[in-house]
Amino acid sequence: MKADHYDEFAASYDAENSGSLLNAWYERPAMIRLAGDVRGRKILDAGCGSGPLSAELRDRGAEMSGFDGSPAMIEIARRRLGDDVPLTVADLAQPLPYADDAFDDVVSSLVLHYLEDWEPPLAELHRVLKPGGRLILSVNHPLARPFLFPDEGYFGTRQFTDEFEFAGQPGTLTFWHRPLHAMSDAFAAAGFSITSMAEPAPSPDTPPELLPPRIASGERTAFVSFLFFVLEAR
Repeated sequence: MKADHYDEFAASYDAENSGSLLNAWYERPAMIRLAGDVRGRKILDAGCGSGPLSAELRDRGAEMSGFDGSPAMIEIARRRLGDDVPLTVADLAQPLPYADDAFDDVVSSLVLHYLEDWEPPLAELHRVLKPGGRLILSVNHPLARPFLFPDEGYFGTRQFTDEFEFAGQPGTLTFWHRPLHAMSDAFAAAGFSITSMAEPAPSPDTPPELLPPRIASGERTAFVSFLFFVLEAR
C-alpha cells in the first residue's frame, strides 16, 4: 500500500486517531514513555501522519522534523504543528531528504508493517541518526494476526488486508506480517541493537468506557495489539 492511500480518508483517520483506544490511549502514550526526556533532542518523526506524536514531543521540548508519504496527512500536520516543525512529503522506501547524522532520535509509529522490504528504510533511518542515536518504533504485534487467524500461521512474511472504520468512514489498509525473528534480523542487518522491547498496558488515564471489559475490571492488565522497540544505532 502506498502511503498516499491515506489521502482518501485522512481527515477521518485524524479524527479517529485523536481519541481512539489504540492510538490516543495505547500506542501514543507508550511511544512517549519510551522516548523519555526529549528536551533539546533533534527528533525525526518518520511517517508522522497528521502529527499528533510530533506535537506531544515538541511540547516536551524536542526539536521536531517530520515526513509522511501522504500529502493530505502532511497538510493536516502543518495545521496542527504550525511553522516551527519542518514537514515534507517523502517515501520511507526511497532516499530521505536529510543529511547524515542529522538526528538524535527517530520515532516511527505504526509504519514499518506497511512495507514488505525493511532493508532500505532501516538503512536510511540509520544513516540520518547520529552514532548511538535511537530509533523508537511500533509495529503490529506478530502474534496478533496468527491468534485471530491461526490458519495463516506465524513464521512466514506475508501480506494481508483489513477493513476499518475511521470516524464513520470506511478504509482499507494493507499490511505485512513478519515473525519476531525476521524483525530482529532486519534490525541487526541495518546496524541497530535492540535496547528495549515493550508490550505495554494502556495508559492509566484511559477512560474506562474505552477499555475491554476484562481490563476495565482489573482481571487483565494488557492486550496483544502492537509491539514496541527502542533500537540504538551502532
